[in-house]
Amino acid sequence: MLATLIRLLGDFDLAEEARQDAFTTALETWPRTGLPDHPGAWLISTGRHRAIDRLRRQAVFQQKQAVLEAEADLADPVCLDEAHFGDDRLRLIFTCCHPALALEAQVALTLKVVCGLPTAAVARAFLLTEDTLSQRLLRAKKKIREAGIPYQTPAPAELDARIDGVLAVIYLVFNEGYAASSGPEMISADLCREAIHLTRLLDQLLPRRADIAGLLALLLLHDARRPARLTTTGEIVLLPEQDRRLWDAAQIAEGLTLLDRALQVPGRASSYTVQAAIAALHAQAGDGRDTDWPQIAGLYALLLQRQPTPALALAHAIAVGEAQGPAAALALLDAMAVGDGTEGFAHLLAAARARFLAPLGRHEEALAASRQALAGARLEPERQLLAQRLAALEADAGRVPPQSGGK
Repeated sequence: MLATLIRLLGDFDLAEEARQDAFTTALETWPRTGLPDHPGAWLISTGRHRAIDRLRRQAVFQQKQAVLEAEADLADPVCLDEAHFGDDRLRLIFTCCHPALALEAQVALTLKVVCGLPTAAVARAFLLTEDTLSQRLLRAKKKIREAGIPYQTPAPAELDARIDGVLAVIYLVFNEGYAASSGPEMISADLCREAIHLTRLLDQLLPRRADIAGLLALLLLHDARRPARLTTTGEIVLLPEQDRRLWDAAQIAEGLTLLDRALQVPGRASSYTVQAAIAALHAQAGDGRDTDWPQIAGLYALLLQRQPTPALALAHAIAVGEAQGPAAALALLDAMAVGDGTEGFAHLLAAARARFLAPLGRHEEALAASRQALAGARLEPERQLLAQRLAALEADAGRVPPQSGGK
């Protein structure tokens, strides 16, 4: 409903007010008159008329009149069917993810306007105050209005370029929910669900796109492991130690089906599809020992050729270590340590080095890397895991006696 009102009125704030007016009118009217034949269309038509009244009272109706009258054929509630609503939701997603907006504004608008999350929930997810997030939303809406950002689905010639930005926003939302960058909690199930919901919506509205199917497969396969990733007390459980009976078998099955669909589309597989193939190998392994690490390392190498980012380089090095041994992993990790762009996750790089230094007997270096990792971690569950690893390394090095019953 909000998406359609934004299209009809051309203004986010006015559309939100119109929606509230329509809800209020429905609560007053429907108990007396009964439910209309087309409730959604009735609400949109009522909200639109209330917005026109509001514009008249504000003495700016003349400026908006031409736009509103151009949509006069949609004033009849009967013609506002579900097809219109789907088209409008798609327009709204592309508007909120327009490249003229800063990335953080795209994410905030998408969660608030498209997903309908309360301001407090969005602010909490990204560790912002409600006032800070509200100001961010206001600036984004003002930018859309003043820059004349069109409320429309891109033309076919522009769709490929624009869809990449939309999928990147959704992927960012999921990643923040799946592994928060900071704060007391590692996982936000709400953000994971919203990202999956958005990708499902795109898959319905833009069917037969392999990149969307690949992203949806990736999110479902990752999210299927969520119930096993933390203990009941909030401690991290690494993938090899997870109880695979807790994984969501239905989500894994759906993810594998979507992955097959994406791979059947001619052309180069998207990066999301390749990542989904990696997640599928983890999902299909009976346990950690059965994981096909050589194939996973090869898929990460393919991703690195396309996107030479530090995060992918780290994942590739770890996979190589599992497939070829710690020395091979360290060669790749040490090359990263002297490169640029690793500052944002230096503690993860240090933790990986400690993990592969210890089996080679380089205990002093492993201890130093482990302490560096702990010092740089900002997420509390991550700090607990790294502290446990450091304690184990200190015990192995003879610095402290091993504790009976310790992890």
